Amino acid sequence: MPGGGALAGNLLGFGRMLRRAGLPLGPAELLAGGEALTRVDIGDHRQAKAALRATLVHRREHFEIFDQAFDLFWRAPDPSARGATEAGEQLDRAPAAARRVSEALGSSATAAPPPPGEARLDAVLTVSGGEQLRRMDFDAMTAAEIDAAKQEIRRLVLPLDARPTRRFRPDANGRRADLRATLRASLRQGGEVLDIRHSKRVTRPPPLVVICDVSGSMSRYAQILLHFVHAVTNDRDRVASFLFGTRLTNITRQLHHRDAEVAFEMVGQVVPDWSGGTRIGEALDRFNHDWSRRVLGQGAVVLLITDGLERGGAEELARLAAATDRLRQSCRRLIWLNPLLRYAGFQPKSQGVRTMLPLVHEHRPVHNIDSLRSLVETLSAPHARGRMP
Repeated sequence: MPGGGALAGNLLGFGRMLRRAGLPLGPAELLAGGEALTRVDIGDHRQAKAALRATLVHRREHFEIFDQAFDLFWRAPDPSARGATEAGEQLDRAPAAARRVSEALGSSATAAPPPPGEARLDAVLTVSGGEQLRRMDFDAMTAAEIDAAKQEIRRLVLPLDARPTRRFRPDANGRRADLRATLRASLRQGGEVLDIRHSKRVTRPPPLVVICDVSGSMSRYAQILLHFVHAVTNDRDRVASFLFGTRLTNITRQLHHRDAEVAFEMVGQVVPDWSGGTRIGEALDRFNHDWSRRVLGQGAVVLLITDGLERGGAEELARLAAATDRLRQSCRRLIWLNPLLRYAGFQPKSQGVRTMLPLVHEHRPVHNIDSLRSLVETLSAPHARGRMP
């Protein structure tokens, strides 16, 4: 690494802390960071921070974590001393990003290898720990708990309720006599009908459409829920995914990449309004106009992930009502997933929530692993035929 010496060692330690905080970081980024530090005045705090941020961070949602980590790591001369003191002091009162960074730095100071000959039991996902993890709110999780939750989410399987289609396929045990196939077979026997061919109706799961809010109030939940959407996208066909803040973005093609980190990096490059404002009515109106006829055929199920906090005036609320109603009429099931339902005393006081609530088929929480498991069970269960009321 250019520079070598203490600078290289500190940069490696900083990289380890960023990885513990959840940033995808490898040797290539650290080498680029070391090279960038040789091109700036490392005595200038802002120049050094900008150089490392440009080379070590690839996704917009990681900027806040990097800023917290840089300010905490490079402030004191002794990483072990500051990790044991400042991390513990800031843990309870820090926001989410700062809490993840503080715990990552604290773990580097307190973690020690086990004594020789002593066995260490890894009980991260034991029964009690697993139950606690499944019930924990995504917004309250530490970096290690988020990693464990992502692993659990990737293992969720979503076998949507198969629906009959208009197509038939040959089947010897089918209940429908296939006259056309029978006549074709008789031609090979000189016109004699020796056997009646049968067919059965083809069944397949309906299309799944995910429309997820990535505004500032939803960004933390969206980051984790995208792992669920990515797993579902790569496990089945006919899944379409969209993100919206102030505009609507189709990310279906990006999520088809098998590697989750690569897929999310590609998503970050095409989504310009992550953690910004929100215009729910405008986004749903744009979806209805540009995409509904393409992806909502054959009894599609729509998952709308948002907190419903539309900040527009009366005109925007009217637009939200019209767009939500049209979306409901265009699909078989419109399921609203709202992280605000994690509160036991939730009341629909927001104008946006009041507008949308009567226009959806279901309103469900989505704030922890248990809520996702409940959603999977609901979507997998046989449902009444025909359009929802």
